[in-house]
Amino acid sequence: MSVLRTGVSLAAPHPNENKEASASWMNKILKGDCVSALEKLPSRSVDLVFADPPYNLQLGGDLHRPDQSKVDACDDHWDQFDSFEAYDAFTRSWLLAARRVMKPDGSLYVIGSYHNIFRVGAILQDLGFWIMNDIVWLKSNPMPNFRGKRFTNAHETMIWAVKSKDAKPTFNYDALKTFNDDLQMRSDWHLPLCTGTERLKDGTGQKVHPTQKPEALLYRVLTASSRPGDVVLDPFFGTGTTGAVAKKLGRNFVGVEREQDYIDAATARIEAIEAGDGEALEMQQGKRALKRIPFGTLLENGLLSPGAELTCSKGKHIAIVRADGSLKSGDHTGSIHKVGALVQGQEACNGWTFWHTREGSAKSPIDELRKEIRSRLQV
Repeated sequence: MSVLRTGVSLAAPHPNENKEASASWMNKILKGDCVSALEKLPSRSVDLVFADPPYNLQLGGDLHRPDQSKVDACDDHWDQFDSFEAYDAFTRSWLLAARRVMKPDGSLYVIGSYHNIFRVGAILQDLGFWIMNDIVWLKSNPMPNFRGKRFTNAHETMIWAVKSKDAKPTFNYDALKTFNDDLQMRSDWHLPLCTGTERLKDGTGQKVHPTQKPEALLYRVLTASSRPGDVVLDPFFGTGTTGAVAKKLGRNFVGVEREQDYIDAATARIEAIEAGDGEALEMQQGKRALKRIPFGTLLENGLLSPGAELTCSKGKHIAIVRADGSLKSGDHTGSIHKVGALVQGQEACNGWTFWHTREGSAKSPIDELRKEIRSRLQV
Protein backbone atom coordinates (compact mmCIF):
# COMPACT_ATOMS: atom_id res chain seq x y z
CA MET A 1 0.00 0.00 0.00
CA SER A 2 1.22 3.48 -0.82
CA VAL A 3 0.51 6.16 1.75
CA LEU A 4 -1.10 9.55 1.41
CA ARG A 5 1.03 12.44 2.66
CA THR A 6 -1.91 13.32 4.90
CA GLY A 7 -1.34 10.02 6.66
CA VAL A 8 -4.20 8.07 5.04
CA SER A 9 -3.50 4.96 2.95
CA LEU A 10 -4.11 4.89 -0.81
CA ALA A 11 -4.63 1.93 -3.10
CA ALA A 12 -1.66 0.04 -4.46
CA PRO A 13 -0.17 1.85 -7.47
CA HIS A 14 -1.32 1.04 -10.98
CA PRO A 15 1.35 0.19 -13.59
CA ASN A 16 0.64 3.58 -15.20
CA GLU A 17 1.20 5.45 -11.94
CA ASN A 18 3.04 8.76 -12.33
CA LYS A 19 6.72 8.53 -11.41
CA GLU A 20 6.26 11.70 -9.35
CA ALA A 21 3.91 9.85 -6.96
CA SER A 22 6.38 10.20 -4.09
CA ALA A 23 6.88 13.94 -4.69
CA SER A 24 6.37 16.29 -1.77
CA TRP A 25 3.42 18.00 -3.46
CA MET A 26 1.49 14.79 -4.02
CA ASN A 27 -1.82 14.35 -2.13
CA LYS A 28 -1.43 17.82 -0.65
CA ILE A 29 -3.44 21.04 -0.64
CA LEU A 30 -1.21 23.93 -1.69
CA LYS A 31 -2.30 27.20 -0.12
CA GLY A 32 -2.19 30.28 -2.29
CA ASP A 33 -3.15 31.76 -5.62
CA CYS A 34 -3.66 29.04 -8.23
CA VAL A 35 -1.16 30.51 -10.70
CA SER A 36 1.73 30.98 -8.27
CA ALA A 37 1.03 27.72 -6.46
CA LEU A 38 1.14 25.71 -9.68
CA GLU A 39 4.70 26.94 -10.21
CA LYS A 40 5.69 24.44 -7.50
CA LEU A 41 4.60 21.53 -9.70
CA PRO A 42 6.89 20.00 -12.37
CA SER A 43 5.98 20.44 -16.01
CA ARG A 44 3.99 17.58 -17.55
CA SER A 45 3.25 15.99 -14.18
CA VAL A 46 -0.57 15.90 -14.14
CA ASP A 47 -2.86 13.43 -15.93
CA LEU A 48 -6.18 15.19 -15.37
CA VAL A 49 -7.29 18.68 -14.37
CA PHE A 50 -10.75 19.41 -13.01
CA ALA A 51 -11.35 23.14 -12.65
CA ASP A 52 -14.34 24.85 -11.05
CA PRO A 53 -13.21 28.47 -11.35
CA PRO A 54 -15.08 31.55 -10.10
CA TYR A 55 -18.17 32.09 -12.26
CA ASN A 56 -18.14 35.91 -12.06
CA LEU A 57 -21.86 35.86 -11.29
CA GLN A 58 -22.28 39.66 -11.30
CA LEU A 59 -25.00 39.49 -8.65
CA GLY A 60 -26.80 42.79 -8.13
CA GLY A 61 -27.85 43.03 -4.50
CA ASP A 62 -29.36 40.45 -2.16
CA LEU A 63 -31.69 37.75 -3.46
CA HIS A 64 -34.86 36.91 -1.50
CA ARG A 65 -37.49 34.19 -1.68
CA PRO A 66 -41.21 35.04 -1.94
CA ASP A 67 -41.43 34.83 1.88
CA GLN A 68 -38.65 37.49 2.02
CA SER A 69 -36.08 35.06 3.47
CA LYS A 70 -32.60 35.70 2.06
CA VAL A 71 -31.10 33.22 -0.40
CA ASP A 72 -27.61 32.03 0.53
CA ALA A 73 -26.19 32.83 -2.92
CA CYS A 74 -22.55 33.06 -3.95
CA ASP A 75 -21.47 36.62 -3.15
CA ASP A 76 -17.98 35.83 -1.84
CA HIS A 77 -15.07 38.12 -2.69
CA TRP A 78 -13.31 35.44 -4.73
CA ASP A 79 -16.16 35.48 -7.25
CA GLN A 80 -16.01 39.23 -7.88
CA PHE A 81 -14.11 40.88 -10.73
CA ASP A 82 -14.01 44.54 -11.78
CA SER A 83 -14.72 43.83 -15.45
CA PHE A 84 -14.94 41.17 -18.13
CA GLU A 85 -11.42 42.13 -19.15
CA ALA A 86 -10.17 41.40 -15.64
CA TYR A 87 -11.94 38.05 -15.64
CA ASP A 88 -10.50 37.15 -19.04
CA ALA A 89 -6.97 37.99 -17.90
CA PHE A 90 -7.47 35.81 -14.82
CA THR A 91 -8.77 32.95 -16.99
CA ARG A 92 -5.81 33.11 -19.38
CA SER A 93 -3.36 33.07 -16.46
CA TRP A 94 -4.72 29.97 -14.74
CA LEU A 95 -5.26 28.08 -18.00
CA LEU A 96 -1.64 28.70 -19.03
CA ALA A 97 -0.47 27.52 -15.60
CA ALA A 98 -2.60 24.38 -15.87
CA ARG A 99 -1.43 23.74 -19.43
CA ARG A 100 2.22 23.74 -18.31
CA VAL A 101 1.70 20.99 -15.72
CA MET A 102 -0.54 18.81 -17.90
CA LYS A 103 0.98 15.80 -19.62
CA PRO A 104 0.87 15.89 -23.43
CA ASP A 105 -2.11 13.51 -23.46
CA GLY A 106 -3.70 14.86 -20.28
CA SER A 107 -7.28 16.10 -20.04
CA LEU A 108 -8.82 19.30 -18.70
CA TYR A 109 -12.43 19.57 -17.50
CA VAL A 110 -13.70 23.05 -16.65
CA ILE A 111 -17.23 23.72 -15.45
CA GLY A 112 -19.21 26.95 -15.44
CA SER A 113 -22.53 28.68 -16.02
CA TYR A 114 -23.75 31.06 -18.71
CA HIS A 115 -21.95 33.85 -16.85
CA ASN A 116 -18.48 32.55 -17.73
CA ILE A 117 -18.29 29.30 -19.66
CA PHE A 118 -18.47 30.88 -23.13
CA ARG A 119 -15.61 33.23 -22.31
CA VAL A 120 -13.61 30.32 -20.89
CA GLY A 121 -14.28 28.22 -24.00
CA ALA A 122 -13.08 30.94 -26.38
CA ILE A 123 -9.90 31.50 -24.35
CA LEU A 124 -9.25 27.75 -24.28
CA GLN A 125 -9.25 27.69 -28.05
CA ASP A 126 -7.16 30.85 -28.29
CA LEU A 127 -4.50 29.15 -26.14
CA GLY A 128 -4.33 26.09 -28.39
CA PHE A 129 -6.50 23.65 -26.44
CA TRP A 130 -8.65 21.25 -28.46
CA ILE A 131 -12.23 20.76 -27.24
CA MET A 132 -13.35 17.12 -27.16
CA ASN A 133 -16.87 17.53 -25.77
CA ASP A 134 -19.14 19.84 -23.89
CA ILE A 135 -21.14 18.11 -21.18
CA VAL A 136 -24.38 19.43 -19.73
CA TRP A 137 -24.98 18.81 -16.04
CA LEU A 138 -28.77 18.75 -15.75
CA LYS A 139 -29.65 19.44 -12.14
CA SER A 140 -32.51 17.30 -10.90
CA ASN A 141 -33.18 19.75 -8.05
CA PRO A 142 -32.22 23.25 -9.29
CA MET A 143 -32.74 26.41 -7.30
CA PRO A 144 -35.90 28.18 -8.52
CA ASN A 145 -35.77 31.60 -10.16
CA PHE A 146 -37.30 33.56 -7.29
CA ARG A 147 -37.69 36.84 -9.15
CA GLY A 148 -39.68 35.19 -11.92
CA LYS A 149 -37.93 37.16 -14.68
CA ARG A 150 -35.91 34.35 -16.28
CA PHE A 151 -36.02 30.61 -16.92
CA THR A 152 -35.00 28.48 -13.96
CA ASN A 153 -31.26 27.94 -14.41
CA ALA A 154 -31.30 24.13 -14.29
CA HIS A 155 -27.94 23.21 -15.81
CA GLU A 156 -24.23 23.95 -15.96
CA THR A 157 -21.85 23.33 -18.85
CA MET A 158 -18.57 21.46 -18.58
CA ILE A 159 -15.93 21.52 -21.30
CA TRP A 160 -13.58 18.58 -21.84
CA ALA A 161 -10.42 19.73 -23.63
CA VAL A 162 -6.91 18.46 -24.38
CA LYS A 163 -3.65 20.28 -25.13
CA SER A 164 -3.71 19.76 -28.89
CA LYS A 165 -5.67 18.20 -31.72
CA ASP A 166 -3.14 15.35 -31.85
CA ALA A 167 -3.42 14.44 -28.14
CA LYS A 168 -4.57 10.93 -27.27
CA PRO A 169 -6.26 11.33 -23.88
CA THR A 170 -7.44 8.59 -21.58
CA PHE A 171 -11.09 7.85 -22.26
CA ASN A 172 -12.45 4.77 -20.53
CA TYR A 173 -15.24 4.15 -23.02
CA ASP A 174 -15.93 0.55 -22.03
CA ALA A 175 -15.90 1.31 -18.30
CA LEU A 176 -18.39 4.14 -18.82
CA LYS A 177 -20.60 1.92 -20.95
CA THR A 178 -20.61 -0.76 -18.25
CA PHE A 179 -21.27 1.96 -15.64
CA ASN A 180 -24.28 3.05 -17.73
CA ASP A 181 -25.94 -0.41 -18.02
CA ASP A 182 -24.21 -1.23 -21.33
CA LEU A 183 -25.38 1.98 -22.98
CA GLN A 184 -22.92 4.47 -24.46
CA MET A 185 -22.45 7.35 -22.00
CA ARG A 186 -24.09 10.53 -23.24
CA SER A 187 -23.04 14.13 -22.74
CA ASP A 188 -26.12 15.05 -20.69
CA TRP A 189 -25.67 14.03 -17.08
CA HIS A 190 -28.72 14.06 -14.81
CA LEU A 191 -27.33 14.57 -11.30
CA PRO A 192 -28.66 16.34 -8.20
CA LEU A 193 -27.09 19.30 -6.47
CA CYS A 194 -24.95 18.65 -3.42
CA THR A 195 -27.43 18.26 -0.56
CA GLY A 196 -28.06 16.30 2.63
CA THR A 197 -25.19 14.79 4.56
CA GLU A 198 -22.78 15.38 1.68
CA ARG A 199 -23.14 19.16 2.03
CA LEU A 200 -20.50 20.44 4.46
CA LYS A 201 -21.79 22.83 7.12
CA ASP A 202 -20.15 24.82 9.87
CA GLY A 203 -20.97 24.91 13.57
CA THR A 204 -23.91 27.26 12.98
CA GLY A 205 -25.48 25.06 10.30
CA GLN A 206 -24.41 27.32 7.42
CA LYS A 207 -22.89 25.96 4.21
CA VAL A 208 -19.10 25.90 4.38
CA HIS A 209 -18.89 26.61 0.64
CA PRO A 210 -21.66 28.15 -1.51
CA THR A 211 -20.93 26.12 -4.66
CA GLN A 212 -19.82 22.70 -3.38
CA LYS A 213 -20.03 20.21 -6.25
CA PRO A 214 -21.63 16.77 -5.78
CA GLU A 215 -19.27 13.82 -5.58
CA ALA A 216 -21.31 12.08 -8.28
CA LEU A 217 -20.12 14.66 -10.82
CA LEU A 218 -16.43 14.12 -9.99
CA TYR A 219 -16.90 10.35 -9.82
CA ARG A 220 -18.02 10.37 -13.44
CA VAL A 221 -15.24 12.73 -14.60
CA LEU A 222 -12.50 10.66 -12.96
CA THR A 223 -14.00 7.40 -14.20
CA ALA A 224 -14.05 8.79 -17.73
CA SER A 225 -10.58 10.30 -18.01
CA SER A 226 -8.19 8.78 -15.48
CA ARG A 227 -6.86 5.46 -14.23
CA PRO A 228 -5.86 4.26 -10.75
CA GLY A 229 -2.54 5.86 -9.80
CA ASP A 230 -3.03 8.90 -12.05
CA VAL A 231 -2.54 12.45 -10.75
CA VAL A 232 -5.59 14.70 -10.63
CA LEU A 233 -5.21 18.46 -10.17
CA ASP A 234 -7.91 20.82 -8.91
CA PRO A 235 -6.67 24.44 -9.00
CA PHE A 236 -9.82 25.69 -7.20
CA PHE A 237 -10.00 23.01 -4.53
CA GLY A 238 -12.67 24.49 -2.27
CA THR A 239 -13.87 21.90 0.23
CA GLY A 240 -12.07 19.07 -1.54
CA THR A 241 -14.66 17.17 -3.58
CA THR A 242 -12.03 16.30 -6.19
CA GLY A 243 -9.60 15.04 -3.56
CA ALA A 244 -12.28 13.02 -1.79
CA VAL A 245 -13.34 11.22 -4.96
CA ALA A 246 -9.73 10.77 -6.11
CA LYS A 247 -8.90 9.00 -2.87
CA LYS A 248 -11.93 6.73 -3.13
CA LEU A 249 -10.93 5.74 -6.67
CA GLY A 250 -7.22 5.23 -6.00
CA ARG A 251 -6.01 8.35 -7.80
CA ASN A 252 -3.46 10.82 -6.44
CA PHE A 253 -4.55 14.42 -6.10
CA VAL A 254 -3.12 17.88 -5.69
CA GLY A 255 -5.29 20.84 -4.81
CA VAL A 256 -4.78 24.59 -4.72
CA GLU A 257 -6.86 26.79 -2.42
CA ARG A 258 -6.52 30.32 -0.98
CA GLU A 259 -9.05 30.21 1.87
CA GLN A 260 -7.89 28.55 5.09
CA ASP A 261 -11.46 27.67 6.16
CA TYR A 262 -11.90 25.66 2.98
CA ILE A 263 -8.51 24.00 3.41
CA ASP A 264 -9.40 22.94 6.95
CA ALA A 265 -12.76 21.52 5.85
CA ALA A 266 -11.23 19.68 2.89
CA THR A 267 -8.40 18.22 4.96
CA ALA A 268 -10.78 16.80 7.55
CA ARG A 269 -13.08 15.48 4.84
CA ILE A 270 -10.35 13.66 2.92
CA GLU A 271 -8.67 12.20 6.01
CA ALA A 272 -12.00 10.61 7.02
CA ILE A 273 -12.31 8.72 3.71
CA GLU A 274 -11.26 5.10 3.35
CA ALA A 275 -9.31 4.69 0.13
CA GLY A 276 -10.26 2.22 -2.56
CA ASP A 277 -8.03 -0.81 -2.85
CA GLY A 278 -6.86 -3.61 -5.12
CA GLU A 279 -9.07 -5.37 -7.62
CA ALA A 280 -12.05 -3.20 -6.75
CA LEU A 281 -10.39 -0.30 -8.61
CA GLU A 282 -9.76 -2.19 -11.84
CA MET A 283 -11.67 -0.85 -14.84
CA GLN A 284 -13.54 -2.59 -17.63
CA GLN A 285 -11.56 -2.58 -20.88
CA GLY A 286 -12.70 -3.43 -24.39
CA LYS A 287 -10.66 -4.98 -27.17
CA ARG A 288 -9.56 -1.54 -28.37
CA ALA A 289 -7.67 -1.03 -25.11
CA LEU A 290 -5.82 -4.35 -25.31
CA LYS A 291 -2.21 -4.57 -26.41
CA ARG A 292 -1.81 -5.74 -30.00
CA ILE A 293 -0.22 -9.20 -30.24
CA PRO A 294 1.11 -10.26 -33.68
CA PHE A 295 0.58 -13.90 -34.63
CA GLY A 296 4.35 -14.37 -34.82
CA THR A 297 4.56 -13.74 -31.07
CA LEU A 298 3.01 -17.17 -30.51
CA LEU A 299 5.97 -18.73 -32.35
CA GLU A 300 8.53 -16.61 -30.48
CA ASN A 301 7.11 -17.72 -27.15
CA GLY A 302 6.85 -21.40 -28.04
CA LEU A 303 3.05 -21.61 -27.96
CA LEU A 304 3.11 -22.74 -31.59
CA SER A 305 5.93 -24.30 -33.63
CA PRO A 306 6.69 -24.16 -37.35
CA GLY A 307 4.84 -27.03 -38.99
CA ALA A 308 1.96 -26.94 -36.52
CA GLU A 309 -1.42 -27.74 -38.04
CA LEU A 310 -4.41 -25.43 -37.61
CA THR A 311 -7.99 -26.16 -38.56
CA CYS A 312 -11.31 -24.34 -38.74
CA SER A 313 -13.90 -25.16 -36.08
CA LYS A 314 -15.60 -27.75 -38.35
CA GLY A 315 -12.37 -29.37 -39.53
CA LYS A 316 -13.13 -28.52 -43.16
CA HIS A 317 -10.03 -26.34 -43.75
CA ILE A 318 -6.46 -27.20 -42.70
CA ALA A 319 -3.43 -24.87 -42.65
CA ILE A 320 0.23 -25.31 -41.78
CA VAL A 321 2.07 -22.71 -39.69
CA ARG A 322 5.32 -21.54 -41.29
CA ALA A 323 8.38 -20.15 -39.51
CA ASP A 324 7.71 -16.54 -40.55
CA GLY A 325 4.22 -16.57 -39.04
CA SER A 326 2.40 -17.11 -42.33
CA LEU A 327 0.00 -19.97 -43.08
CA LYS A 328 -0.18 -22.32 -46.06
CA SER A 329 -3.44 -24.00 -47.00
CA GLY A 330 -3.41 -25.68 -50.40
CA ASP A 331 -2.37 -23.00 -52.89
CA HIS A 332 -3.15 -20.19 -50.46
CA THR A 333 -0.44 -18.49 -48.39
CA GLY A 334 -0.40 -15.38 -46.22
CA SER A 335 -1.44 -14.14 -42.80
CA ILE A 336 -3.94 -15.92 -40.57
CA HIS A 337 -6.57 -13.41 -41.71
CA LYS A 338 -5.77 -13.55 -45.44
CA VAL A 339 -5.68 -17.35 -45.65
CA GLY A 340 -8.81 -17.65 -43.53
CA ALA A 341 -10.64 -15.39 -45.99
CA LEU A 342 -9.27 -17.15 -49.09
CA VAL A 343 -10.24 -20.69 -48.06
CA GLN A 344 -13.79 -19.46 -47.39
CA GLY A 345 -14.02 -17.36 -50.54
CA GLN A 346 -14.68 -14.25 -48.47
CA GLU A 347 -13.19 -10.74 -48.52
CA ALA A 348 -12.21 -10.67 -44.85
CA CYS A 349 -11.78 -13.00 -41.88
CA ASN A 350 -10.80 -12.76 -38.22
CA GLY A 351 -8.06 -15.37 -38.19
CA TRP A 352 -7.85 -15.37 -34.40
CA THR A 353 -11.32 -16.86 -34.06
CA PHE A 354 -11.42 -18.83 -37.35
CA TRP A 355 -8.28 -20.92 -36.87
CA HIS A 356 -8.08 -23.50 -34.08
CA THR A 357 -5.49 -25.77 -32.55
CA ARG A 358 -6.49 -29.38 -32.17
CA GLU A 359 -5.69 -31.83 -29.39
CA GLY A 360 -7.42 -35.13 -29.97
CA SER A 361 -11.03 -34.32 -30.77
CA ALA A 362 -10.94 -31.00 -28.88
CA LYS A 363 -10.47 -27.73 -30.76
CA SER A 364 -9.51 -24.35 -29.31
CA PRO A 365 -9.29 -21.00 -31.16
CA ILE A 366 -5.80 -19.56 -31.41
CA ASP A 367 -7.21 -16.47 -29.69
CA GLU A 368 -6.80 -18.44 -26.44
CA LEU A 369 -3.05 -18.48 -27.07
CA ARG A 370 -3.11 -14.72 -27.63
CA LYS A 371 -4.86 -14.28 -24.28
CA GLU A 372 -2.10 -16.32 -22.61
CA ILE A 373 0.54 -13.98 -24.09
CA ARG A 374 -1.35 -10.92 -22.83
CA SER A 375 -1.55 -12.48 -19.39
CA ARG A 376 2.22 -13.03 -19.35
CA LEU A 377 2.85 -9.44 -20.39
CA GLN A 378 0.66 -8.13 -17.56
CA VAL A 379 2.59 -10.18 -15.02
